[in-house]
Amino acid sequence: MNEEFAPPGVDTRTASPARIYDVFLGGKDNFAVDRAAAKVATDAGPDIPQAARENRAFLGRAVRFAIESGVRQFVDIGTGLPTQGNVHEVAQALDPSARVVYVDNDPIVLVHARALLPASATTAVIRGDVREPAGILKDAKLLELIDFDRPVAVLMLAVLHFAEDEQARAAIAAFRDVMAPGSLLALSHSTAEGQPERGRQAVGAWRDATARLRSRDRAEVEALFDGFELVEPGVVWVPQWRPDGDGEGTRWMYAGVARR
Repeated sequence: MNEEFAPPGVDTRTASPARIYDVFLGGKDNFAVDRAAAKVATDAGPDIPQAARENRAFLGRAVRFAIESGVRQFVDIGTGLPTQGNVHEVAQALDPSARVVYVDNDPIVLVHARALLPASATTAVIRGDVREPAGILKDAKLLELIDFDRPVAVLMLAVLHFAEDEQARAAIAAFRDVMAPGSLLALSHSTAEGQPERGRQAVGAWRDATARLRSRDRAEVEALFDGFELVEPGVVWVPQWRPDGDGEGTRWMYAGVARR
């Protein structure tokens, strides 16, 4: 995207996590500063774009699992820029009545999401930050679509690594406290476990971005599910979570789904 066509209020001089991720996915909704940041990551880990694609595939599997588990409500926090296989596409292909609320704090994500996602009675896009869960939970649009007295799937994919420990725990606790029994929490999280030197270099991509990335190991990711019961196979590498194929792939992210 050319900087001169940036929507009003969008900072084109500071890299954005959502737009860096868009670079990894081969998208066009990013600026030179985002592409430069993404290059820092891919210089350290050339397979990081593959990890981003694997994370999108995990999103689809997690949503299908939720539908199969009887869940028909979804809150996708840190949704990122719209691409193929969005939550509402996967969920509503299986049940058109499924309700989805997308949440992001990046202005350009909100502009594109509102333009590209369908205007309907079952889908909404709101502004919110996972580090400020109270603001999300009191949003009028969210409460119009989501009934927390019924099971809901809260998706926090590739977002909690932008939160400090206390912020991440507080975000999960805030949603856990309002989620009905039978609800699900799905999350994925970056890690440098097993490749610490490349991981330290890759994290530099977000050093000057609007949010810095924090790597966590498997034990730390498992601890984020406090108050939930992990479903099989627990916290594993993203491509290994209930794979459609052989589960082979990158080792940059952990993923898990747990039941309230």
